[in-house]
Amino acid sequence: MSERHLAESFAIAGRPVGGGAPCYVIAEAGSNHNRDLGLARELIDVAADAGADAVKFQIYSGKTLYSSKTPRFKYLEGVADKDTQQLLEEIETPRAWLPELAEHAQKAGITFFAAPFDDAAVQELADVGVPAYKVANYELIDVHLIRRVAEAGVPVILSVGMATYGEVEDALDAAIAGGATEIALLRCAAQYPAAANIMNLTAMATMRTAFGVPVGLSDHSEGIHVPLGATGLGMDLLEKHFTLDRSMPGPDHPFAIEPDELRALVRGVRDVEAAMGNGRLEGPTEEEAEMHRLARRSVIAARPIQAGTAIRREDLTIKRPGFGIAPKDLDRVVGRVARVDIDFDDIVTWDMV
Repeated sequence: MSERHLAESFAIAGRPVGGGAPCYVIAEAGSNHNRDLGLARELIDVAADAGADAVKFQIYSGKTLYSSKTPRFKYLEGVADKDTQQLLEEIETPRAWLPELAEHAQKAGITFFAAPFDDAAVQELADVGVPAYKVANYELIDVHLIRRVAEAGVPVILSVGMATYGEVEDALDAAIAGGATEIALLRCAAQYPAAANIMNLTAMATMRTAFGVPVGLSDHSEGIHVPLGATGLGMDLLEKHFTLDRSMPGPDHPFAIEPDELRALVRGVRDVEAAMGNGRLEGPTEEEAEMHRLARRSVIAARPIQAGTAIRREDLTIKRPGFGIAPKDLDRVVGRVARVDIDFDDIVTWDMV
């Protein structure tokens, strides 16, 4: 195991990641373009409109990714009737699109990068100037690919679904051997869709403590509630698959979120972040000032009290609003003499007694 000197935070295209920065949201287009360049452009536009920080694709070739003798995946039954290699060949992102996708993303105002699945893809993505690379779950044990990715000299995001502690160490060591110091780790459940009971979101904190790098979630669960919960645990990055329409043909559409859900997810992440606060009990905020004054309780006259009269307990009650004598001091008022006439329902203040 090599000695590690990894950054606790870094930037992707100038946007801070980790170190208390807002969660970096990656809209994962993957192969949901269905090999239609127009759809790919539309996915980029949707991601930008939703407020995501980046839009991400996947660059692979079916023949170089899977053996032709790979058994069929059960989760694809009813979704696709082709063998794995053939299926991927039919949905892979044409590499000739890369310059156009990168340019379109730039015009849309969103960062573009991808997950490379072979050495050629690493170079092709470098040629269009991607500011980061993502290594997928299943490639985590391909230390040769990870080292090649790290040699590109930009931040590396590693998904660690299904990984053991030792496999994460091996992947980090491979990245460091390639020269990487800016690395993030994403917790992921490799099921499509992923059941809530296998998400293990608290593993994010384990990874942050163990490895000292930004951590987050690559989410395959249905809907947006699980990543919103993960936001409350302080994740630094979030990757979420999205599609234009879940009913479209293809293996990744059924568990992806649609454009309105992506917008709601980004908005929800920002709301949860804002809601976390500083953890201190400091009294009312500026926004709560009116409620603090009018909706809290204080000592109120239960009946008219004439000036010069000793105040009895039955003369007093506790009601709203809250700018009179505090309820905890009611017994200190009893026995004092009224300085002025106090009407029924008057808010009793110290200058009255």
